[in-house]
Amino acid sequence: MKNIDVSTRRDAAISRGVGMQTQIYVERAKNAEVWDIEGNRYIDFAAGIAVVNTGHCHPKVMEAVRTQTEAFTHTCHQVLPYENYIRLAERLNAKVPGDFDKKTVFVTTGAEAVENAIKVARAATGRPAIIAFGGGFHGRTFMGMSLTGKVAPYKKGFGAMMPDVFHVPFPVELHGVSTTDALKGIEKLFKADLDPERVAAIILEPVQGEGGFYPAPAELMHALRSLCDTHGILLIADEVQTGFARTGRLFAMEGYDVCADITTMAKGLAGGLPLAAVTGRAEVMDAAAPGGLGGTYGGNPLGISAAHAVLDVIEEEDLCQRANDLGARLKQRLNAIQSRVPELIDVRGPGFMIAAEFNTADGTAPNPEMTNAIRAEALARGLVLLTCGVYGNVIRFLAPLTIPDDVFVEALDILEASIDAVKGA
Repeated sequence: MKNIDVSTRRDAAISRGVGMQTQIYVERAKNAEVWDIEGNRYIDFAAGIAVVNTGHCHPKVMEAVRTQTEAFTHTCHQVLPYENYIRLAERLNAKVPGDFDKKTVFVTTGAEAVENAIKVARAATGRPAIIAFGGGFHGRTFMGMSLTGKVAPYKKGFGAMMPDVFHVPFPVELHGVSTTDALKGIEKLFKADLDPERVAAIILEPVQGEGGFYPAPAELMHALRSLCDTHGILLIADEVQTGFARTGRLFAMEGYDVCADITTMAKGLAGGLPLAAVTGRAEVMDAAAPGGLGGTYGGNPLGISAAHAVLDVIEEEDLCQRANDLGARLKQRLNAIQSRVPELIDVRGPGFMIAAEFNTADGTAPNPEMTNAIRAEALARGLVLLTCGVYGNVIRFLAPLTIPDDVFVEALDILEASIDAVKGA
């Protein structure tokens, strides 16, 4: 088979609404490397969009799934429950930031986790309204895309969004938006359009993902916690992309000295299997009546078993420290490149959740053309990169945290050569 032949079949069979970043059809993968159906090797700096933080086919994760498969694959926890579901909830209740009693519910996807977090917040407060941030990404379901602060491609053509969802600016100093501006946006919202007594929750990503890998300033997080406490509003941390060692901590919220009331997670939780969770204050999580939460596949036993193995691997291999080490080395290389490539205007991010942002040479406008050209050049040289950002001018680096040192060095060399090739052209 050839990639081009499969791509032709794909165009005929799959909805065009499913976007594609590459036309490389994978045959096998191991840790940070993938091989396509033509036998070509690539270094994976996408990790399934921060899903396989523990690498493709980690032996411990694979063994856990294999063992569970031999026992049973599905009963639906609401019908015939299983102990490892409860044990994983106990582990997450202990690990999610917050010095208070917690409870957890398991679902299947990040969007579903966000949906359930909103349901829980509304049930617990008896209020309907939700505040989210421009540039944020929370999924493609109707509530998820209503919360998402980006129109194209997520909202375009899908009609009216969910009611009682309000957006305020997210602070990005690089783009001239300060924390003060964001907080004034909330203040203006409360004065002009929304009684704070109607607000159930404020939701944000500790580091915006699809929006451009912009970390939330500590000042913002502290102010939101204070505002929520004043008005009886719940704070929801969307840790779907930031969770499970990616930022150098198990959860990004550990980097702040305030805690969310509800935390959503998915992606890196189960090492490639579809599993998501919502963990929050016990009294808040108990607000929904029995049957109000859950789903047929929520907390599937294979995903649960994989998640236990992922948590073990993160601890045993000290992947939080590994993320910090890899991120520091990547930043050092990018900063060196920046000294001779003025278009590279910013290098940022905690742990190994790093971004490189590109503007035009005069620094006056975002440069998505150069950004995409670097991505394409790197792909041609065997390195898979992802772009993101409201303007499409950010490269995000999401390699597995288990990437071997020699493969990591090889990837950095390809990255530098790709930037130089595009700059030279």
